[in-house]
Amino acid sequence: MPASQPLRVGVIGVGYLGRLHAQKMVSLPDLRFVGVCDADPGRGKAVAEECGTAFFPDRGRFLRELDAVSIAVPTTAHYRVAMDAMRADVHVLLEKPITANLREARALVREAANRKLVFQIGHVERFNPAVREAASLLTEPRFIECHRLGPFGGRGTDVDVVLDLMIHDLDLILSFVRSPVLRIHAVGVPVISPNIDIANARLSFANGCVANVTASRVSARKQRKIRIFQEDTYVSMDFVEHTIQIFRKTFPTGPRNPPEISGELLETEKGDSLRDEIGSFLDCVRSGTAPRVSGVEGLAALETAFRILHKMRRS
Repeated sequence: MPASQPLRVGVIGVGYLGRLHAQKMVSLPDLRFVGVCDADPGRGKAVAEECGTAFFPDRGRFLRELDAVSIAVPTTAHYRVAMDAMRADVHVLLEKPITANLREARALVREAANRKLVFQIGHVERFNPAVREAASLLTEPRFIECHRLGPFGGRGTDVDVVLDLMIHDLDLILSFVRSPVLRIHAVGVPVISPNIDIANARLSFANGCVANVTASRVSARKQRKIRIFQEDTYVSMDFVEHTIQIFRKTFPTGPRNPPEISGELLETEKGDSLRDEIGSFLDCVRSGTAPRVSGVEGLAALETAFRILHKMRRS
């Protein structure tokens, strides 16, 4: 595509999350929002009208009009829809988790590589200002504790909570630690849905780091917290309050005296992580650079999630 022409973009799947993708695309510059596609014509037409674009009932015809697409269909349809897009040589932003199983995820990663397409996975927390701030402080995490809890809302219950919610934190942990996972201990139970609704996992890494991760979609209150400890620093992120607490070990009177702990509370800008995620994806399409969350990284998070689920089902 000539550089002078705006990218032709669209959204497939405009339920709760896909509608948000469409709203963000409307607000981004230097693109042509071709339209939306959805299996429910009534919903698709309503979102198209809201966003001032067109509704396409035929996915194949829609893909022929696009350079890049954001896909927010149910997880079980990720592989089929994303593969159709890649075979049409369309760059893909695919909501998390990458797919419902590892075989499909590996096939998508191979297809994108073979066709030299930008393939980004929607782990939106990577674009959270608090995460970006914390990442700049981390050198070698030794212990990580994550809590991602919320009330039952009915969305995402086609998969276990490990694939629905915990996978966000698994992706963050893997991006922070950068070491193989050696051992996993995990437990999880269904409460309201037929799938696992609350889960806990303990990950032990080759470099000695340990991560304790809890996810629930049946809790009374929303909680999104990550605490990270390393040799001289403790970082606590609260994604609900948009704050970071940083505690450091200091030697104010010299290294021979006992250390002291000094702390500070930072309030980060709330930002718009989803808009930043979509904008970053489109910038990668324009420049041909690798996305912040590649298909390979999405696959790594999914592999860890399935190892956790395997441990739960054996316990």
